[in-house]
Amino acid sequence: MALDRRIVELYDEYTHKPLDRRSFMNRLVTLAGSVAAAEAALALLEPNYAQAQQVAPDDARLEARRIAETVNGVSLRGYLVAPKTPARRGGVLVIHENRGLNPHIEDVTRRMALAGFTALGLDFLTPLGGTPADPDAARALFPQLKPEDVVAQGRAALALLAARPDATGKVGAVGFCWGGGAVNDLAVAAPELTAGVVFYGRSPDLAKVPQIKARLLIQHAARDTRLVEGLPAYEAALKAAHIRYQAIVYPDVDHAFHNDTSAERYNAAAARLAWERTVAFLASETGAA
Repeated sequence: MALDRRIVELYDEYTHKPLDRRSFMNRLVTLAGSVAAAEAALALLEPNYAQAQQVAPDDARLEARRIAETVNGVSLRGYLVAPKTPARRGGVLVIHENRGLNPHIEDVTRRMALAGFTALGLDFLTPLGGTPADPDAARALFPQLKPEDVVAQGRAALALLAARPDATGKVGAVGFCWGGGAVNDLAVAAPELTAGVVFYGRSPDLAKVPQIKARLLIQHAARDTRLVEGLPAYEAALKAAHIRYQAIVYPDVDHAFHNDTSAERYNAAAARLAWERTVAFLASETGAA
């Protein structure tokens, strides 16, 4: 049985707004009717990284390593994964949600590499000491990030991917939730970005949309009313600036429908379709096999 929509919406509020854990749990118990029911609901909503892992960290088809490099004066920390098969391939920057570079995003990075790309899951919390193990502690750090530092890290990561000897020189980015908004901001600021995929991320400053050079694939959830309501204005700005883009709103799904660590919000059919579209789009734009 699906959870009460009010519980799902409360969890979305908790994950996106400065709602502390105690207040969230008190409201959750009230909605659920008991502590036991609240804990059962939370088990369906909170991430389960091990259960949702699709690609093992030691998958024999991949080369994966942690990186700690400085590019153009910017310190980068992250998780770099590429297929072992020799080939020239496009690079893809994978941008995490507002929980940082966690096991789920590392798994998504491996999935992207298996699809034929050199994939970099970057830790955008590096200027603040890196992603902590506690997801609530990670979320609390995001308001402290400076937008200019986020863009600088993104551009340095694109440069790193484009400069590899096995690169096509074309680079894309895919981001989820906070990362989707970061992709939009990177598209505005980085003319070297070839293609960007936005999963349920906020729009950029609409006045800066004419600066975009990348082609965009924007994917939203129909139940994510906050973002869907802002989409028409973004589309109007993209059309006025003659930016190549496609926007898709998936019916009857929630925010974070692609995140398979959350049993309640994950939608397997929509996630599969959105991923297939993402891979095909990035492959056509970056020259990946």
